[in-house]
Amino acid sequence: MTTKRCALGNLSAAGRSHVSRSNEREKIIISCDISFASVVEWENLWNAFRAAAKGKRGRPPAARFERDLADRLVVLQRRLRDGTYAPGAYRNFTIHEPKRRRISAAPFRDRVVHHALCNRMEPIFDARFIRDSYANRKDKGTHAAVDRLQSLAQRCRYVLRMDIVKHFPSIDHGILMTEIGRVVDDKRTLDLARAILDSGRDILAAEYEYVTFPGDDLFAPLRPRGLPIGNLTSQFWSNVYLNPFDWFVKRELRCRAYLRYVDDFALFSDDKKQLWEWKVAVMERLQRLRLTIHEPQAQVIPTRDGIPWLGFVVYPNFRRLKRRNAVKFSRRLRRNLDLYDAGQISFAELDASVSGWVNHVRYADTWGLRRHLFSQHPLPPTPSPTPRRTTRLQPLYANTKRRKQ
Repeated sequence: MTTKRCALGNLSAAGRSHVSRSNEREKIIISCDISFASVVEWENLWNAFRAAAKGKRGRPPAARFERDLADRLVVLQRRLRDGTYAPGAYRNFTIHEPKRRRISAAPFRDRVVHHALCNRMEPIFDARFIRDSYANRKDKGTHAAVDRLQSLAQRCRYVLRMDIVKHFPSIDHGILMTEIGRVVDDKRTLDLARAILDSGRDILAAEYEYVTFPGDDLFAPLRPRGLPIGNLTSQFWSNVYLNPFDWFVKRELRCRAYLRYVDDFALFSDDKKQLWEWKVAVMERLQRLRLTIHEPQAQVIPTRDGIPWLGFVVYPNFRRLKRRNAVKFSRRLRRNLDLYDAGQISFAELDASVSGWVNHVRYADTWGLRRHLFSQHPLPPTPSPTPRRTTRLQPLYANTKRRKQ
């Protein structure tokens, strides 16, 4: 295998990289060396623990690990170094909002390893991603993706929005490891990535319906596939997997107005015929990644008619919340208010649920909707003796008492 290295001096223990980019249409040249030693070094494992425990130190798995933190990290480091580390079993559960999904939670020790590996790999791979890939990246995210989509809707007359069928259950392990191997040379680093990948093999098999692709043989149904939803590595590797597709759209289709968020993506143009041609090309290209789209929903529409996108309907000059989002929150709010009245949840839990939703929907034109919802379901005042704290919603409804149902 050709070694991919560069001589740029001491940049960091994570690896050395060089990026030459004049614009996104030109080829990115990156060489790197992500050593296994840098993944398992003490400082990286310590930082990985802090990242894995962030916001979870009060939960039993994180608390147990932290109780003997130094000893556990020493044991983990030794097992990684001598090759005896093996990922543990996942704990699986199902969530139903915003849609039904099977979530797989790795043991806390494995989550530390996931962070340690991503600490070293992400900076190298992130430099290879297109600018308009918005999921699970620093300074990106849902709201940035909504902002970008609206800016493109203001510039273009038509849009082709598509999404991938069963994205995480469909990701092929062989294709993913090939893509990782294009960048990572170190055998032990690749072995660790493969071990984590194998630990989630077929964990979403029940969610996947086999699809035959051109060139498949009798053994194709046995190909390892699937990334556990909930792993940090799964979110990262999803971007790695679709990165060649992103560059195909940018370079080969020459679609400059394009963005993607996980498995949702949109192409813009002033030419409807061009977008229909691009749809065919996109479907053919995704077949190489053993992926398909929801074809009936993939239609070319005028941007002025509104674009369904990440829970919103985005128009060139305004945004609305999807109706089902408002209905679900209204039901959840009523249920939480009843639980609060019954003393089954605290005010802090109620406040966190409401504030989280408001923080999301405030990125759309939802002032009237929020006023209507909270007039129908008024919030209780902050209880004493807790020091009074104004929530994001209470300034409007501080004088409104909770109505008994």
